[in-house]
Amino acid sequence: MTPLTPTPYVPRLSGPAARVVTASTLGFTMMFAVWVMFAIIGLPMRKQFHLSDAQFTLLSALPVLTGSLLRLPGGILADRFGGKRPFMILLVLAALASLAVAYAPSYGLLLWLAPLVGLAGVSFAVGSSWIAQWVDGGNRGLALGTFGAGNAGASITKLLAPLLIAALPATAAGAFIPGGWRVVPFVFAGLLLLSALFTLLYTPGDSDKTRAPRPLSEWLSPLKSVQVWRFGLYYVVFFGAYVALSLFLPKYYVDHDKVPLAEAGLLTALFIFPASLLRPLGGYLSDRFGARGTTVAAFGLMILALIPLALNAAYALTPFLLLTLLLGVGMGIGKASTYKLVSNHFPSEMGAVGGLVGLLGGLGGFFLPLIFSYVKTHSGVVQAAPAVLLPLTVLALAVFVPSMLSVRRRELNAPVTPAGLATD
Repeated sequence: MTPLTPTPYVPRLSGPAARVVTASTLGFTMMFAVWVMFAIIGLPMRKQFHLSDAQFTLLSALPVLTGSLLRLPGGILADRFGGKRPFMILLVLAALASLAVAYAPSYGLLLWLAPLVGLAGVSFAVGSSWIAQWVDGGNRGLALGTFGAGNAGASITKLLAPLLIAALPATAAGAFIPGGWRVVPFVFAGLLLLSALFTLLYTPGDSDKTRAPRPLSEWLSPLKSVQVWRFGLYYVVFFGAYVALSLFLPKYYVDHDKVPLAEAGLLTALFIFPASLLRPLGGYLSDRFGARGTTVAAFGLMILALIPLALNAAYALTPFLLLTLLLGVGMGIGKASTYKLVSNHFPSEMGAVGGLVGLLGGLGGFFLPLIFSYVKTHSGVVQAAPAVLLPLTVLALAVFVPSMLSVRRRELNAPVTPAGLATD
């Protein structure tokens, strides 16, 4: 494993840059909450619309698919025109989609609205590019990690949604404010509009950060690099698996451990908190000690958790929680270090390259729940988390081992710099 050699680090941000980081983080937190809200409100939906496991999984995964596929064009637009305007547009569109969900009368209409809700997921590529335009390289890892901690929006959904559903049941709904599960997207729509207003008033304009027009081929040229696709595979493991487990765990706790929806949300939040809130730490470690070694260490933590999870089919609740907590620590650090690697190697194409990396990670978040559902159905072990997590373990090892060998080769071949600094 590569040694963590300190590099120069400057922790302060300028006023405009700090405002961009603050507003983008708050907005991304709310959009991420909306992006994964079907994982919670889908459970009462399942009863109301009599959904099968496959129908429930499809509804939960569709927003992830849309938000993933559009990250690349969203990042390119932010690179070209600046991040503020695209970010605000996404806030408003996500609010309108969420409001429509609150009044949707059927499962069929929800399937049409779910991809529109997925526009919230594009905010990560747009926000990453926006931050890269305002924050210099020495602080960028921490800034991107702080922004990425908006993944904690998933915990807002897991904790707040059951409370809202309990506080305003469907029988207590008013003429305009819906009750039951519908109150959740209704409240989220209002919070998204407030976030858009805050972004409009609080952040600096993009006029001095826009770039001269270039042919599309130039914007896309970095995508020919094998390294970009390697970073994308990293993000499938760190972020795609995070999204997949955020969608999978509430239903697992309800069905397997027979806990109420509110408790299932709380237990899932114990995984989400480290996987989200440790992103700033991952960014700081990457700035301070090098992104590549930090990434390998994050992989190692995930493997330590995944192997026992995948091999034991009868875990009690407490050890299962502790292992998913460790899994979340590795994911939180690795998500930030991956984007620090992107910013180190492609600082001028953060939107395009970061958009592709985010796209691949998001696609992992779409396909992994479908794989989980298939494996659970055909494994012969009812509600077995280990059977579900085995494919994820294999994937993590397949990405981790070549990465570790690559770092080792770089160590052996790298020239010694006069200052002894890490060269990611």
